[in-house]
Amino acid sequence: MLKRSFLFLLFIIVLTIGCNKNETLYKVVKVKDGDTIELLSPDNQNITVRLAEVDAPEKSQAFGQAAKQFTANLCFGKMVKLIGNTKDRYGRTVAQIELQDGTNVNYEIVKQGFAWQYLAYSHNMELAGLEQHARENKLGLWQDVNPTPPWNFRRDEKASRVSKKVDKPERKYPKYRKKRRKNTRIRPYFNRL
Repeated sequence: MLKRSFLFLLFIIVLTIGCNKNETLYKVVKVKDGDTIELLSPDNQNITVRLAEVDAPEKSQAFGQAAKQFTANLCFGKMVKLIGNTKDRYGRTVAQIELQDGTNVNYEIVKQGFAWQYLAYSHNMELAGLEQHARENKLGLWQDVNPTPPWNFRRDEKASRVSKKVDKPERKYPKYRKKRRKNTRIRPYFNRL
């Protein structure tokens, strides 16, 4: 009898601990672009988060500002849960973001047509289905006849910057500076009276 009571009590304790999982919630304090946001942790640390598995248009690209605005409308000022915690080469946290009502921000952006599934880093079939649905219904950036994926846009921008650097004409005559001559004359100490 005592053994059963002890086991029952142990079961209740384990169940209580399992159900009362403390999830850390972060506040969205800034939306940098369609797929990069800044969170404020409970200990008041800013965390830059790159949304995992999705790639939104760049701000200077067609639908870039619309993607940023959609992300801001969806989560700015709200408390969110961070799912995943890897770092990219820029030091940003790469993760999925979930609102308190259970909405996955990463998936919602693709579903509404404001981002692509980032095929280089994602093989998620659910995300592929959401993108296909947005394409078929011409939602968001899919209203454009031939939208340019952000990874191609960045590659082309980089190539144009490099070509501008190469095409820069070289000066024929280098500028010469006159060398200052050192004063070799000894100056007399103040004349005494």
